[in-house]
Amino acid sequence: MIDKLYSPCRLCPKLCGTDRLSGSLGFCGTGTGISMASAVLHRGEEPPISGEKGSGTIFFTGCTLQCGYCQNWQLSHAASYMGVTVSTDEFVMICLELQKRGAENINLVTGTHQIPAIIQGISMAEEQGLSIPIVWNSSGYERTEILEHINPFIDIYLIDIKTLDRRIAAQYCGSPSYVDAVTGVIPWIVEQKPIQYERNRLLQGVIIRHLLVPGEMDATWEVLAWFAEKFKDHALLSVMLQFINPWDRTAPAGDMETSVIKALEEYAIEDGFIQEVTQDDAWLPDFSQVNPFPQEYSSPVWHWKSGFLGS
Repeated sequence: MIDKLYSPCRLCPKLCGTDRLSGSLGFCGTGTGISMASAVLHRGEEPPISGEKGSGTIFFTGCTLQCGYCQNWQLSHAASYMGVTVSTDEFVMICLELQKRGAENINLVTGTHQIPAIIQGISMAEEQGLSIPIVWNSSGYERTEILEHINPFIDIYLIDIKTLDRRIAAQYCGSPSYVDAVTGVIPWIVEQKPIQYERNRLLQGVIIRHLLVPGEMDATWEVLAWFAEKFKDHALLSVMLQFINPWDRTAPAGDMETSVIKALEEYAIEDGFIQEVTQDDAWLPDFSQVNPFPQEYSSPVWHWKSGFLGS
């Protein structure tokens, strides 16, 4: 039984060992059910993920890292958790409804700590007709031994590489061990899913995301050099410029984009995406709202306060 992974819990590199089957909560703050806050047709992901109608994005509650700058802090930080625990049957219905409304894929956001329950839900959904690709949208703080269980159900990995600098990992991600975890798991992920396109739609593959931290451009150059050496012919790169200071909520400086472009040219990285800099935080989600994002970014399908929403 895959449920045994909950007790003692070893689902993430924290290895907290909590007996979640007895009702105790792990570091992630969740038990054994599927805890989630929102399901939307998300048009703000990378183009081959969002496609024409949007990615069927499911936001889970709880997190194995709880980064200080997290844009989804309402879901990841225990003091502010939003969301409810849903039955496997309801999770299946949500997946099928997203597909019915034209979702390009099912995009599972931050689900590491719920892998056994998600495997059961996706397996049941596929038995009932779910046929679109499955995206694993993760911080990168993973264990290969655990991903092996869910890998057969995953088509696309949308995986973070936040930093290779232990100081930055300790300051922003709460643990210098993030570096060991992510550099161990990404090579395995890239090997599992060679890139496959259907026109402009990504059917299989890996997109590696890097969030640039203002004032830490040297760390970004280190990440880009690492990507260029190991993965640029086997995965796509997505550079994110949406860092928001957790203390004063200021947006990044505009000269960051120029620096990133220079680095990409230096390392001859051509296949991927770079986010435009914005000078406000209007795009930040608010999961207390039925539509957590601005209307141009998403169409809500299910919300933790309201359940299913109109088609």
